Amino acid sequence: MADSSSNTIEPLSDGTQPPPSSSKQPLNDNTSNYLIQVSDTLPSHHEIQQFLTASNCGAISTFTGITRDNFAGKKVTALSYEGYTPMAIKELTNLCRDAHTKYPNVARMVAVHILGDCPVGEASVVVGSSSPHRREAIACTEYLIDELKGRVPIWKKEIYEGDEESVWKENVEWKDGRRRRVMVREES
Repeated sequence: MADSSSNTIEPLSDGTQPPPSSSKQPLNDNTSNYLIQVSDTLPSHHEIQQFLTASNCGAISTFTGITRDNFAGKKVTALSYEGYTPMAIKELTNLCRDAHTKYPNVARMVAVHILGDCPVGEASVVVGSSSPHRREAIACTEYLIDELKGRVPIWKKEIYEGDEESVWKENVEWKDGRRRRVMVREES
């Protein structure tokens, strides 16, 4: 991998070099290839796909998180998200930079999250990436969502139907304020 202080563009995963005039293959610190947003709305699916499309890429991978209608036998009516926008944007930018270091052939990345209420069936978060080949795009997208949930200062409150109390939720990636392995099942 190239030194992050150099302007050398890494070869594509198939071993070929991108065209010298290509603005689609970013340098390590080129944030113009990241679509980052924290607001009360998300970009449309079409806008996200358009952003991720790059002429030197044959793969786009996205993940969309949607509010489900239940949790632990309780009827969920909505999720409500709060966060400190400037810090969340800064951390999403750092996350994309880290992902680019880990997956250097990824050309573009998306990391967008809503703040405010998100009714059942609506999207609250979208992450994605594009690369010349599918494996790197898929791996990068998985990395983005796992790290976003563990690092970005956005907090989720589940709102339940009826008289049940709403609950602020800790992401599974965090336990007692510390990082832990994703997908560890807690014994009851």
